[in-house]
Amino acid sequence: MMFRSSLLAVSMIVLTIDAMAQDVAAGEKSFNKCRACHQVGETANNTVGPILNGLFGRKSGTVAGYNYSDANKNSGLTWDDAVFTDYIKDPKGKIPGTKMSFAGIKNEQEIKDLTAFLKQFAADGKKGS
Repeated sequence: MMFRSSLLAVSMIVLTIDAMAQDVAAGEKSFNKCRACHQVGETANNTVGPILNGLFGRKSGTVAGYNYSDANKNSGLTWDDAVFTDYIKDPKGKIPGTKMSFAGIKNEQEIKDLTAFLKQFAADGKKGS
């Protein structure tokens, strides 16, 4: 019985830490910094920047219909948590020659939250696919 109680307590702590690790609602607020150039969701279109649906796991510079810089197309990057974190902190530092003119997001928690928000969107723009 003591083992079960301890296991339950540990499980609850882990779930709490996971919930604190990434906050989708906070990530959506952070995405407001991106909205001037990027869209997500089922009706998303390329604008100043490419759509961000299905970003994680996608090769850099490959969204159909978007005119990327040569630097971005030839970067050889595939978007994952680590690459996105480095990029969003300093886009021009990660991909010199990118067209993205954004000062970056330096706060680690904000980046985790933004990552969680973006990961909701599959390539077709649907959430949770």
